[in-house]
Amino acid sequence: MKYNNIFHITSVHSAFDVRIFHKECKTLSENGYDVTIIAQHDKDETIERIKIIALPKVKNRLERFLILNVIAFWKVLKQRADVYHLHDPELIFLGFILRLLGGKVVYDVHEDVPRQIFSKYWIPKIFRSIVSRLIELTEYFSAQVFNGIVCATPQIARRFPSTKTVLIQNFPMKDELSTEKGYPYELRPPLVGYIGGISGIRGIFEIIKAIDLIPDEFNIRLVLAGIFDPPEIENEVRLLQGWKKVEFLGWISRRIVKEILEKIRLGLVLFHPVPNHINSWPNKLFEYISAGIPVVASNFPLWIEIIKENDCGICVDPRSPDEIATAIEYLVTHPEEAKRKGENGRKAVLEKYNWENEAKKLINFYKMILEV
Repeated sequence: MKYNNIFHITSVHSAFDVRIFHKECKTLSENGYDVTIIAQHDKDETIERIKIIALPKVKNRLERFLILNVIAFWKVLKQRADVYHLHDPELIFLGFILRLLGGKVVYDVHEDVPRQIFSKYWIPKIFRSIVSRLIELTEYFSAQVFNGIVCATPQIARRFPSTKTVLIQNFPMKDELSTEKGYPYELRPPLVGYIGGISGIRGIFEIIKAIDLIPDEFNIRLVLAGIFDPPEIENEVRLLQGWKKVEFLGWISRRIVKEILEKIRLGLVLFHPVPNHINSWPNKLFEYISAGIPVVASNFPLWIEIIKENDCGICVDPRSPDEIATAIEYLVTHPEEAKRKGENGRKAVLEKYNWENEAKKLINFYKMILEV
């Protein structure tokens, strides 16, 4: 086989982003492709046969948009690739230039950005509708020009031409977060966990209030890991009464994620019903069930379908601390039922919701792109 040179380019995500590095790039490398990532990083280096070309780390969105994308453009032009795989909407214009120069371009759509715009606190509300429409039009034109589109959810995929679009869902790797060798479920302390971006629309205020509502006699505590967005809300959250029951870890590595999942009783995914959330398949939901623990999740129709079909958790109104507290208390005080739900989720990941199935689609998609 020819060793095709593939460039994955991102100005937003880190060089070790789970979807980009650990899933897509490793999969391509293991299947004989020469893979390079251009991303914000400390230095140029090669990790697990994947070359990293470092972009400088920037302090804010304006610097990223005005400076980092220009630097990425010049770094890309210094080398030639068989495929340029772009991961951010702000790189679409770089993709247009690469197509004009004869390059093959793939656009990886991680989020339903036109819908996501409506919950961006840093964009004035009066402009959100206009920005959303502009991004939707830009993505539409990119789909006409680029060689292929990779979409992370079925909802996103429906917006792009079926003839050049592949659905590569962000499901967990079967064994990465397996807790079969960890603490036996029935011996775990009464800990619940939330790991991920910490924000108002991801339910942090309701989660902390719910933890406070649970009677102290159950000794239930929350293990919280992630980064506050925006950073200012950390002070507000720490003032809530329930914070005294929180073990806050900040940002953690994948290794520590696994260690946490080996000791908690259940995971929380309580996003608010904003447009980008309702039809998404949250990565954390699948990571929790891949670890064999049940979930307490938002009662969106799509999430209810997944959780009820596999009997792997409880769905609640994410805006109701009372409902959240009741569900947490039930699962912690019914360990046999919670363990059964966790085992059901683990089985569903092994059979359906796993990266190994998605990896096959990615490889077949690349073969199609390179043959055209």
